Amino acid sequence: MDDAQLVKECLKGNPKAQKTLFDRFAPKMFVVCLRYFKQRSQAEDALQDALIKVFVKLSEFKNEGVLEGWVRRIVVNTCLDHIRKNLKFQSDVSMGDVEYKIEQQEFTVENLMANDLIKLIQTMPEGYKVVFNLFAIEGYSHQEIAATLGISESTSKSQYLRARAYLKARIEKR
Repeated sequence: MDDAQLVKECLKGNPKAQKTLFDRFAPKMFVVCLRYFKQRSQAEDALQDALIKVFVKLSEFKNEGVLEGWVRRIVVNTCLDHIRKNLKFQSDVSMGDVEYKIEQQEFTVENLMANDLIKLIQTMPEGYKVVFNLFAIEGYSHQEIAATLGISESTSKSQYLRARAYLKARIEKR
């Protein structure tokens, strides 16, 4: 069943279609949630809340894009909502205070398995993890991150640089 038909059937209240939608997206979106939370239980809570939002807002999906992208956006925003409730970001830090931690050479993670990278991301301090996920994985700009999280662009940039330095140090240890 394609996405358009799946949405149509879900909106009709078809339980098989609803289960299909859940089964199709829950595993992928759980991995997204795990990138934002250290504890599995926090990721499960965020996923549950996100999937409820997906079903409640399904009538708003206009088939103008890919359903998975629409679902992912809801999941990411739900994770951010959970984080906003429980997280205080560090105050602004000068870029010069952090730049020394990252050498000019770029490091690669090509040899890491996806699960290893997720585990490394989960060990990051909360502020680093959120900004890293939004910038490096979700593709947000620092300006968008700042607006979304209610922080300054320089804080977003410094958190990202710190996250990269953190990952680099952990990868080099391996």
